[in-house]
Amino acid sequence: MWASSGSDSVVCLTYRHRYRELIVSPRAFSAAALAATAALSLLLTACGGDEDGDPPSDDKIQGADKGEESPSPSASEEAAGRPEIKLPGDVRVIADWSQTGDPDEDAILRDTEQRIAAIEMALAEQDPTHEAFRFYSEGEAAAETEAYVTAYVHEEARITGTIRLYEPTVTIRDDGTATLAYCEDQSKAFDKYLKTGELNKTPVTKNSYFSHGATLRKDGQGTWITMKDIATQGASPCQP
Repeated sequence: MWASSGSDSVVCLTYRHRYRELIVSPRAFSAAALAATAALSLLLTACGGDEDGDPPSDDKIQGADKGEESPSPSASEEAAGRPEIKLPGDVRVIADWSQTGDPDEDAILRDTEQRIAAIEMALAEQDPTHEAFRFYSEGEAAAETEAYVTAYVHEEARITGTIRLYEPTVTIRDDGTATLAYCEDQSKAFDKYLKTGELNKTPVTKNSYFSHGATLRKDGQGTWITMKDIATQGASPCQP
């Protein structure tokens, strides 16, 4: 179901995993964008936060001092073909999680952070098939991300602000695959329209926080590839 609030605000793109619907206010997506996003279960962005003004670059988020902002690959990682992630100055992805001491678990956390940052890079560059997010995802995860970015491209919009990742739980299975449960704080992330620079800012609610359940595998180069990432909006364990 596609709903419109009829208000004067610009579009707030919020993917809802359970109902797989896109809330649009006040104008609807084109038919192509609707078709591209109707079956999505990926939930990566939402509107929320302050009432007016651009998000300050030094905006503080609870726990943000524990994480690091989307680190670029090291020389050895670049030699392995890892893409360089470059985000606009008004976009931050903060991984609020610590090293576990287990090489595989730490690599899973690092590569997941890089994947989320790569998606924001694809939005900023308006490229639905961006090589960066495709490096870190495949199958269902890659297809849903492509459709997700396509919807933003149709609206000539991207995300501005800060996305925080936190509360990770990693499980490595006997078959070599892994699962990662984690939370995402989108209360400081907003939709930004490229032609006008307008932001869509709405109050923070429980729906500004999401839980994720990802399934990953390690490729021959040691990169953990996300095959699936199912998100739930307003999940109780992720509330502040």
